[in-house]
Amino acid sequence: MPNRIKKIGVLTSGGDAPGMNAAVRSVVRTCAYHGVECVGVYRGYQGMIEGDFKPMDARSVRGIINKGGTILKSARSKEFRTKEGREKAFKNIVKEGIDGLVVIGGDGSFTGALVFNKEYDFPVMGIPGTIDNDIFGTTHTLGFDTALNTVVDAIDKIRDTASSHNRLFFIEVMGRDVGHIALNTGIAGGAEEILIPEEDLGLERLKESLNKSRTSGKTSSIVVVAEGDKIGKNIFELKEYVDENMEGYDVRVSVLGHMQRGGAPSCFDRVLASRMGVKAVESLLDGETNYMVGLLDNKMELTPLENAIKGKTKINLELLRVSDIMST
Repeated sequence: MPNRIKKIGVLTSGGDAPGMNAAVRSVVRTCAYHGVECVGVYRGYQGMIEGDFKPMDARSVRGIINKGGTILKSARSKEFRTKEGREKAFKNIVKEGIDGLVVIGGDGSFTGALVFNKEYDFPVMGIPGTIDNDIFGTTHTLGFDTALNTVVDAIDKIRDTASSHNRLFFIEVMGRDVGHIALNTGIAGGAEEILIPEEDLGLERLKESLNKSRTSGKTSSIVVVAEGDKIGKNIFELKEYVDENMEGYDVRVSVLGHMQRGGAPSCFDRVLASRMGVKAVESLLDGETNYMVGLLDNKMELTPLENAIKGKTKINLELLRVSDIMST
């Protein structure tokens, strides 16, 4: 393959996700395999602005494939949103001799990479890292599978106590504007109802569903709620509604929060990260730029960054139907 790129920088930006370290490892070792230097950029775009770089080789990333979070750290950079900030970043990476960049993050990180490329014609390649799975151009983002396993484990434990005390639990999971985590974990965890932003269930239907569950003989219930669900202002408002409108329910709320973003990545996420890192580096070496690496039909494919940013992921309608049947 043509190899005009001699040194590649890698950074993680935005929210952390399990599998980011595995992706960093893959980028570094793919560079080593092809005889290309690799530089870690610490604290995302802010690190570019401040020149926070560290050379990385194959041995420097040993023992990190199983670790959550990101060894390169992550930070949001208001300064990088300014032309002056991006100019500082460009001067620093040119001084460092970096001539290609792999950005591991979500749509905000990709937007920064796209603007940077347009201003300086600098080769960039994106790897999607976010547990929300809300990036267009890939069926799975890094961290999504691990987050699902973390949530299901929590639901299983909560169900034990719900059954013991005949309680109704509202469990809030992450998913700012999408319900991928809620829908999948709700089915896997045997939830009686799943509330997601894409489907406006409405309070009356929620009431009907809970009454139906009680009539059928269920003495405890689990309702999984995506944080972006539009029924109530928040999950505590749902609790208040049930308390005020439905007798006989002992309602509890559990917000899983940032525990969903931590922990060792699953086997799936480790393999996915390894595949994405190889594809990202080899695509840069082939002269490609302004793309995101994604998993489509179990193959590594490239999606233009602009499409990845502007495109909308769709909820799986089959899973919606399955969830309705399973809650019978």
